Amino acid sequence: MSILETKLGPVIFRNPILLASGIVGFGEEYRELIDLERVGGIVTKSISLLPRPGNKPPRIVETPCGMLNSIGLENPGLERFLTEKKQFLETLKTNVVISIAGSSIEDYVEITRAIEPLDFFSVLEINISCPNVREGGILFGKDPHLTESVVSRIRAVSGKELWVKLTPNVTDIGLIARVAEEAGADALALVNTFEGMAIDINTGKPKLGNVIGGLSGPAIKPLAIKKIWDVYQAVNIPIVGMGGICCWQDIVEFMLAGAQLVQIGSALFANPKLPIIAIPKLEEFVVGKGLNSLNEIVGKVIID
Repeated sequence: MSILETKLGPVIFRNPILLASGIVGFGEEYRELIDLERVGGIVTKSISLLPRPGNKPPRIVETPCGMLNSIGLENPGLERFLTEKKQFLETLKTNVVISIAGSSIEDYVEITRAIEPLDFFSVLEINISCPNVREGGILFGKDPHLTESVVSRIRAVSGKELWVKLTPNVTDIGLIARVAEEAGADALALVNTFEGMAIDINTGKPKLGNVIGGLSGPAIKPLAIKKIWDVYQAVNIPIVGMGGICCWQDIVEFMLAGAQLVQIGSALFANPKLPIIAIPKLEEFVVGKGLNSLNEIVGKVIID
């Protein structure tokens, strides 16, 4: 076992770095920019039952230390994923995590049934936390009863490792985390973006076509770390952390808070090679600290 290797359930990741959903599409978009097989895995763009055109533009607004996005889960839908998109994913020699989203519990279940026989992916991530979709989306992640319902229904039809992606836009994320764990989640992925809004002072109108969007980037890192620490104390299943990671030191910080794996998202827009740069730095960190494995620091923040 290498010093960066991480095992969650039966799935072995060569290192703790994954590429987050919505950033690298279905992999092909980034294959000329980064050696995808050097990272721990990639998380696909969320797939819905039917194609989604996404929200009306503008969809992106730059903010200090971050960005607001309101893509609206634009994706080609399940049928085109199965006939067009999965072929490239089948060739990858790294872990593939398929992200799914739905407007109803039945949507999630139908998608799960359709992709369950596929043997090229190791993990199913259910996105119940998108902040800029009016139907479904974040509603499932804000209501404990809906969270329990969707997770338990998917658990009943899937034998894959099941990750539940949580929203930070709740009063008590620990409560939602415990509900997801009890309903059958194998791990929790957090955090998705924080709800935000920007207004054009000249026109008086929102800068985003959907009015609100999700804030990501360095600005949310301290908030994300706090949420991870909260959830780490609330559950007994692994955490996959994300939210503003921009360097290898950020990865260490997330792991100290309780994350076993991390996902890098919006930072890839500025530096697609960030994951590859971070890998040897993490190895140097482990050796320099006299550790046998990076896993030894998970949740080991020192609280006096």
